[in-house]
This record gives sequence, structure tokens and C-alpha cells, in this order.
Amino acid sequence: MKKEKIEQRLTRSAYAYLDRYGSSVHNLKKVLRRKARRFLDDDAIANEDLETIIEAVVGKCQSYGFVDDKVFAQSKVSSLRRKGGSTRKIMASLAAKGIDQDTAQQAIETVQVDDGEAALRYAQRRRLGPFRSTEGERLVRRERDIAAMCRAGFSVSLAIQVIDGEIDGQGED
Repeated sequence: MKKEKIEQRLTRSAYAYLDRYGSSVHNLKKVLRRKARRFLDDDAIANEDLETIIEAVVGKCQSYGFVDDKVFAQSKVSSLRRKGGSTRKIMASLAAKGIDQDTAQQAIETVQVDDGEAALRYAQRRRLGPFRSTEGERLVRRERDIAAMCRAGFSVSLAIQVIDGEIDGQGED
């Protein structure tokens, strides 16, 4: 397969992917590598040539404004905070998508939700602690609820405050 045809096919694949999903530069490169492996033979093109083509396609997407790591990071942070994501969990999620730590930190700072409010949202979504149906069930499952909050990336002290109902709806600890 000729390089031009490969580039055209990967460009169409990139546009189709970006039409459905938001993506970081790193993630888009990973997706394009995976797609290229599916339709190319192992000896069809050298890895260096394929990487050059992928860089060109991603560069084109960036120049058109289809891919922007800062916008992607802010969108991801907003979404995860609304769901009750902790700062640790958000940072790990962004790192997995190839977002550098500085960009991730800036995105977290722009969103006006702190960990206390996010912890409350998480507890409410999962019906933990003060959001359980009965007081008896709340007392029996206290340790499990605290452990669930910690696994979600919240600190032990914050988890205890939320599960014991010591934090109000404003997220003040």
C-alpha cells in the first residue's frame, strides 16, 4: 500500500474517531497506530515511515483545532468532577491519556469544584454514608464506605468526614 493511501486512510480514521470522541494527542496517536496495524501487513511499511505518517495526520488534526490537549483536559476534569472524581483519580486518568502533569494541574485548578464537594458527590452517587437508606445500615457499613472512598482516591480524613456526615453540601472540610 502506498504511503499516500495510508495517510488518506488514517486521516479519515482520525476524523471519524474525533467526530465521536474527544482525544488527547497521545491517545489519537495510539488509536491510529492500532488502526494501522489492523489494515497493514507487517512488512507493508517501515515503522519509521508509519510514525512519520501518523505524526503528519495528528499535526493536521491539531492545525484544524480538532485535537487540543488543554481543552481535552479541562473537559475530562469537568466530567470527572461532576461524577465525584478525586484529584488523584483525575490526575491518573489524564496521565493515562498522555496529558502532562502541568496541563492536568492547570485544568484541575480551572474547575471550581474542590475534593470535599467531589467526595460528597461520589458518596451520593454510590449511596455511601449519610446517603444510605437507614441509620442501622449506615453504622454497619461505615468501614466499608470509608474504604470505598479511599479506593476512589480520597484521603482517609476526608472519607471519614463525608461518611460521618461532618461535611456540608458546600464541600468545606
